[in-house]
Amino acid sequence: MTSERATHFGFSEIDPAEKAGRVGEVFSSVASRYDLMNDLMSFGSHRLWKDLALARSGVREGHRVLDVAAGSGDMTMRFARQVGTSGQVVMTDINASMLACGRSRLLNEGLGVNVQMLLADAESLPFSGGQFDCVSIAFGLRNVTRIPKALASMSRLLKPGGRLVILEFSTPTSTLLSRAYDLFSFSVIPSMGKMVTGDEQSYQYLVESIRKHPNQQTLSAMMEEAGLEDVKHQNINGGIVAIHTGYRF
Repeated sequence: MTSERATHFGFSEIDPAEKAGRVGEVFSSVASRYDLMNDLMSFGSHRLWKDLALARSGVREGHRVLDVAAGSGDMTMRFARQVGTSGQVVMTDINASMLACGRSRLLNEGLGVNVQMLLADAESLPFSGGQFDCVSIAFGLRNVTRIPKALASMSRLLKPGGRLVILEFSTPTSTLLSRAYDLFSFSVIPSMGKMVTGDEQSYQYLVESIRKHPNQQTLSAMMEEAGLEDVKHQNINGGIVAIHTGYRF
């Protein structure tokens, strides 16, 4: 499929109408072991990456935060602690299985009083504009069907001066690092996924989806096109991961 209506599902091209369902199947399949696999794949580094994203968010007590594609709630828990009881975090995901995992984790951590949960698509978030001090999406943007539409949807919801924070896998800045990363990703991660979750194909998709995601410069330009200003990015681990930030003024 090569028409303009095609979109990527890993290295395959599919009809855009199919992508949300296909991605949903991936995350429903791995939901129960999602957090364990994150620890194994990143050697625990994803926790530091999320702490850095929280620091870049500028979120403080009393703020209202929207956590998009929140998955099992790692960023939601960080934001809930940061905003305190006078603030609020809205946790959204398109996948009910992942949202249920996040709900369980929040309750186990004694959190949730200041958290609202909602099944929602990043491309058409069901809120009126200008409601949030911060909108965040961590490791979810590459899974949406139309990234520009999702960026515009999130940008619209920011208050004046509000900040969008995107934490996502990106493009290594070194050729040597890129080769080593590819070797680990394609040789180890799908096999690890099969061993831990019984699902090799879902992790093959996740590895491929990273390679199809826009690089740092392209994503920055897309954020500006969505109406964000003062757009910047911070490379982590040599660009394997990047934190992008932009403001709505």
